Amino acid sequence: MKEIILGIESSCDDTSAAVIADGILLSNVTAGQKVHEAYGGVVPELASRAHQQNILPTVSEALRIAGVSKSELSAIAVTRGPGLLGSLLVGTSFAKGLAIALDIPLIDVNHLHGHVLSHFVRRDENDAVPSFPFLALLISGGNSQLILVESPSEMKIIGKTIDDAAGEAFDKCAKIMGLPYPGGPHIDALAKIGNPLSFKFAKPHIPGLDYSFSGLKTSFLYTIRDGLKNNPDFIEENKADLAASLQKTIIDILIDKLKKAVIETGVKEVAICGGVSANSGVREAIKDYCDKSGLKAWIPAREFTTDNAAMVAMAATFKYKDKDFCDLSLPPFARVEV
Repeated sequence: MKEIILGIESSCDDTSAAVIADGILLSNVTAGQKVHEAYGGVVPELASRAHQQNILPTVSEALRIAGVSKSELSAIAVTRGPGLLGSLLVGTSFAKGLAIALDIPLIDVNHLHGHVLSHFVRRDENDAVPSFPFLALLISGGNSQLILVESPSEMKIIGKTIDDAAGEAFDKCAKIMGLPYPGGPHIDALAKIGNPLSFKFAKPHIPGLDYSFSGLKTSFLYTIRDGLKNNPDFIEENKADLAASLQKTIIDILIDKLKKAVIETGVKEVAICGGVSANSGVREAIKDYCDKSGLKAWIPAREFTTDNAAMVAMAATFKYKDKDFCDLSLPPFARVEV
């Protein structure tokens, strides 16, 4: 009998549902929310309302594409946190109700664990996956973490941001330039045509493996301010170069700590995950570093970099084998570390 897991993700502004059967992905459907663009960031109340509208059709579509009926499901998996509490409540409440109605187990998934384990999502039995232990660089709008992954359930944070995350640096600097939200993809596109050596921005000097991006953000702001004093068209005339220099600085900061972590841990495989791992400059830099260092680089397909239910169903697949199920009384949580 097949082990079929329905995964549900609703931690922020994407409603997603996916089906994995015996470790193979059958469907992964995501409904985004355009409503936040006008506000330059995610509005929690609007996000939770949109989830209420999207969750039923998204789950139904995921089941339809997978060719699976509700009665065939072995378990329901859901992101229990961290994330926006209102958004998480929609997903967890729906998942609990469905698990009760079908009389099958509920599996709760840590959103950050899901990102790390996204590398184990397979469309085919021959798809390769990382070997344990490996080093994961989790980079997103809210997190920048170096994680030593010893098994699907054993993950140790060895470095993390002490202020802003890499994704925040991208989005906040993009907002200063007047670019639409989310700013990261716009910075990435502009960086491809800009000169990364045009501007120099501050780099942190933080001991150990921890990250910091607040100083870079401030340095970027001062550059814009000083440029506008002498030229009201400074941003428009230098947009591509500003983006390229910003992206290069962020990548340099990420790679510098990653190199130190590889030396300290002695790992032979490196994986990147989270929304910022979709950035083309980051992907190229990680691959180049790993190629030169004799390391195996794991770079996810772009559909698995942002919030998605495939990673939730995958993380739950490991927990299902261990019969690690969730008590229906457990509430969602907004903040936690891996």
